[in-house]
Amino acid sequence: MSAAPASRARVPVLHAITNDVVLADPGFLLAARGVMEAGGSRVAVHLRASQHTARALLERALELRVVAEATGSVVLVNDRLDVAMAAGVDGAQLTSRSLVVGDARRIAPALLLGASVHEPAEAWLAAGAGADFVVAGHVWPTDSHPGAPGRGEAFLRALVQAAEGCPVIAIGGITPDKATAVAAAGAHGVAAIRGIWFGDAPAAVRRYLSAHDLAALG
Repeated sequence: MSAAPASRARVPVLHAITNDVVLADPGFLLAARGVMEAGGSRVAVHLRASQHTARALLERALELRVVAEATGSVVLVNDRLDVAMAAGVDGAQLTSRSLVVGDARRIAPALLLGASVHEPAEAWLAAGAGADFVVAGHVWPTDSHPGAPGRGEAFLRALVQAAEGCPVIAIGGITPDKATAVAAAGAHGVAAIRGIWFGDAPAAVRRYLSAHDLAALG
């Protein structure tokens, strides 16, 4: 495995992931500002949208970059390394539709790069190729995968072991009360969509971070 990128130290513990519905909401920018002010450097906002154009994503990324500069939060663009680089945000989240980690790292050596993984072998490969963190899921049942059972805590523990020190972010059915189980599995943090954006987003951020801190205390 290659040496750990220095940027791994910048990986937030809470990842607020958007979707097309969230991004299309007229109140998104206000909600995102609240999320970033509530979480500061401990939160990353992921611009993830399959139906938005590159131009629309770039506009959102530029808007959030201004907020990030004031709050210390991290902004990532999912799947679109080109948009992340054009906007000058912190980095990108890579999926099966994106460039592979090694190619992305060669193009953007200083950016924060995450990789979505679903098997221990994928986590090991992504970490070895230079990913700063991996997002592992789905751990528990989630509306994003209707009818599909969660992979469970044993899966998460296996991913943590395979990642060999690369921070693991758990996703899929993650509510604040899952923080203890996530911490016990050795994961670095959590990611959520519905649990953050579909309600009082800043309050949700505070709940997730409080639960994370309590779990870290054991």
